[in-house]
Amino acid sequence: MKPRDLLLALAVVIAWGVNFVVIEVGLEDFPPLFFSALRFLFAAVPAIFFLGRPRVAWRYVIGVGLALGVAKFGLLFVAMDHGVPAGLASLVLQSQVIFTVLFAITVLRERPRPAQIAGIAIACLGMLLIMLDRGLSAPLGALAMVILAGACWGVSNTITRYAKPSDTLRFMVWVSAVAVLPLTLLSLLTEGPRADLDALCGIDLTGIGALAYLAAVATLFGFGIWGYLLRQYDASTVAPFSLLVPIVGMAAAWLLRGEAVGPQQAIAAALVIGGMACTVIRRRTNRSEGAASASLEPATTRTPEFHRQSTP
Repeated sequence: MKPRDLLLALAVVIAWGVNFVVIEVGLEDFPPLFFSALRFLFAAVPAIFFLGRPRVAWRYVIGVGLALGVAKFGLLFVAMDHGVPAGLASLVLQSQVIFTVLFAITVLRERPRPAQIAGIAIACLGMLLIMLDRGLSAPLGALAMVILAGACWGVSNTITRYAKPSDTLRFMVWVSAVAVLPLTLLSLLTEGPRADLDALCGIDLTGIGALAYLAAVATLFGFGIWGYLLRQYDASTVAPFSLLVPIVGMAAAWLLRGEAVGPQQAIAAALVIGGMACTVIRRRTNRSEGAASASLEPATTRTPEFHRQSTP
């Protein structure tokens, strides 16, 4: 990878890792579902007028919009609002790698490699240690919501495998647009019009900054650069950078929010990240093996490997 592109990849990792701290800050000013709706509103609406229509079938855009935009981010924001710290959320959310591989096996009928099976087992052990370690400080129900968000992310990855969008940024913008109305309706039904209106009337620079970061940096910049990298390099070159996202997320939460990382949690994090590495990294047997597919989730062409998207 060229030095400039290496820096771009690291910039995306940092943007997506810090994203979890920004979500935590924004939740102090907004109800979670309404905050998520606003994030997608500001990310999608200005951009669709410049990017044009998506280049994939609408059923894929709607499917990923509901699974990723509504279910995954809605669950994540609600879970963090109910007490899951930013660093822990950034780590547990990577359970999506496990679910994506499982869905690839059961739905797409792909044959798992031994390393993938071992990686899933190792990552699951790490998740169990997290549950045992943080069960008292983070509600187990909220942690379960983050894991469910990871499962919804896995569903969106599987749909994206069918869609094979050639333009990652354009696809993500339209996915964001699909999510706005359902999230807004859910917020009105569950959080109430008064809470949403109070949040808008009381918005301050912190809230505006959080929205701007999530919309412009985490969504448009992050996915735009990630898509560019996937078009330039094999997925096996780009995707491993995503393993750094929870490390950045936990470090940012420690530095900016004072979130402590105990020995058991550090061991659990190492198991989760190591397990994910087993599922996404494979030894190249010859140089001509598989070009990268420029989908929302990186995947090799001959033996599809599903990796995180990032994010936020």
